[in-house]
Amino acid sequence: MVYTVTFNPAVDYTVTLERLCAGGVNRCATEDMTFGGKGINVSAVLRELGTPTIALGFCAGFTGKAIRDGLEASGVHTDFVELAAGNSRINVKIKTDTETEINGRGPDISTSELQRFFEKLSQLQNGDFIVLAGSVPSSIPRDIYRQILERLSEKNVLCAVDAEGELLTDTLAFAPFVIKPNKAELEQIFGKSLDTREQIAECAQKLQSKGARNVLVSMAQDGSLLLDENGKVHTIGVCKGEVVSSVGAGDSMLAGFISGYLQTHDHDYALRLATACGGAAAFSCGTPKKELIDKLFSQL
Repeated sequence: MVYTVTFNPAVDYTVTLERLCAGGVNRCATEDMTFGGKGINVSAVLRELGTPTIALGFCAGFTGKAIRDGLEASGVHTDFVELAAGNSRINVKIKTDTETEINGRGPDISTSELQRFFEKLSQLQNGDFIVLAGSVPSSIPRDIYRQILERLSEKNVLCAVDAEGELLTDTLAFAPFVIKPNKAELEQIFGKSLDTREQIAECAQKLQSKGARNVLVSMAQDGSLLLDENGKVHTIGVCKGEVVSSVGAGDSMLAGFISGYLQTHDHDYALRLATACGGAAAFSCGTPKKELIDKLFSQL
């Protein structure tokens, strides 16, 4: 089973406009409502690929109920902690000639509610996978990912981490199975510009030397680089198609890598499926469908 963690899930309300007039009344041409958060996005793609998954995290209020009910109706099983106060956030995404996002803050999580989440981690068994993705609310400890892995350290649970800065680097001591920084996040970690694949591979090797088994780096239009646990560097380009939205493409890529590896234990296959999933997400509105993923996979 693949468990994903989303501390601050959201209702994503996406609208398209011909143009955005600040200070005036704007009427949208199209609108769409989905349920998001990086871990949830990973679970949605895993479900599409036929990989069993459960979404863990927190929900609150009427928006939290909508998120939980909507995910269950779509086939994504959830095991959220329901918070006593507040409402799960609503994120507004405005598409004109550019993309503008207004992200809600979300509810506070108390110490007792966090403890209830820790208790849910006890259901993980040897051989399960856990995905830690995205930022964390200000109401919980900044080292929460490290705390989770510390609690799971006595079990043979594989871990994927997709986070920025210390959230990611603090997990390296627990040998995560895969980490997925993008190029900008890798530059942030090392405090310098990375202009070549050789430089990116060198930084990936440094993260591997600190504990990460596999390092998957997404490089936007330049494709992706994977340093696998055997020390081999794999590179791949991007899929061909018209970009509709970049939202969720990295999450889809991580889901594809996990699903591909669990299916075959082949790093090259996992990277190809990851690339197809990322491309399908970029070329779609909402969760990419398996038909498109399969089509793009056949092109790689």
